[in-house]
Amino acid sequence: MDVGFIGLGIMGRPMADHLINAGHRLFLYDVKPVPDDLTSKGGTVCGSAKEVASKAEIVITMVPDTPHVEAALFGPEGVAKGLSEGKIVVDMSSIAPIETKRFAAEINKLGCDYLDAPVSGGEVGAKAASLTIMVGGPERAFEKVKPLFEKMGKNITLVGGNGDGQTTKVANQIIVALNIQAVAEALLFAARAGADPAKVRQALMGGFAGSKVLEIHGERMIKRTFDPGFRIELHQKDLNLALQGARALNIALPNTATAQQLFSACAAQGGSQWDHSGLVRILETMSGFEIGQTPPGSGDD
Repeated sequence: MDVGFIGLGIMGRPMADHLINAGHRLFLYDVKPVPDDLTSKGGTVCGSAKEVASKAEIVITMVPDTPHVEAALFGPEGVAKGLSEGKIVVDMSSIAPIETKRFAAEINKLGCDYLDAPVSGGEVGAKAASLTIMVGGPERAFEKVKPLFEKMGKNITLVGGNGDGQTTKVANQIIVALNIQAVAEALLFAARAGADPAKVRQALMGGFAGSKVLEIHGERMIKRTFDPGFRIELHQKDLNLALQGARALNIALPNTATAQQLFSACAAQGGSQWDHSGLVRILETMSGFEIGQTPPGSGDD
């Protein structure tokens, strides 16, 4: 298929690479220079999102936030200006469900289908083509795009109509944030109590506490590798969507609010660009103890 890909950052770059490797012809656009490794494999650089949409039958956007998607779709040189009837727009960003429904309605007016298809799995999942993809939109469009999704991910689910994919992603981000907080508190507790946090993590991996967060981010916390696979500022954005939604729905999400405050404390310490596993660092600051340190008094045992 002729595929357009807009947004070639930490996530978008490897996702686009998988599609090129699968033999699809890609038309590429980013506000930054398009990576050379994509063009060397045959990707075509376009001068605008409009140009991408005019040349591709399926247009994928993968950008940071709701305003970026709106600009990519409806700006002066946006996707909408280049669409013709029968094309499909697929937004794989993580944005507001309510705005997603509005975007879908505007694209539908042009005779085109719209899928919201946010992903989970971070940079690791993007590189490994093992992303979880949560899709909202019409089944006919989903079936046509599914072969592309299968080149980028493993767990691919049509959840419901437009907006339901984004709602699922917000729910995912609540679970991930609370798991990161739980793993951080558990490893901090274990390390301060004098246990080897690496061995504690290994023991927990085989039990009911085992999770992807414990496996991947627990290791990051122990090894102190906080270069971003998924930045704290992006998780803040997602939890903000959750808390805004909770207010509109008149429900309580107290632990989500706590996790957001911890992320905000990290950002206040200059950590907005840290990987979200870096939440542990603010807990360490609050506790006056860092995982990997020797607990006070342990030398007297």
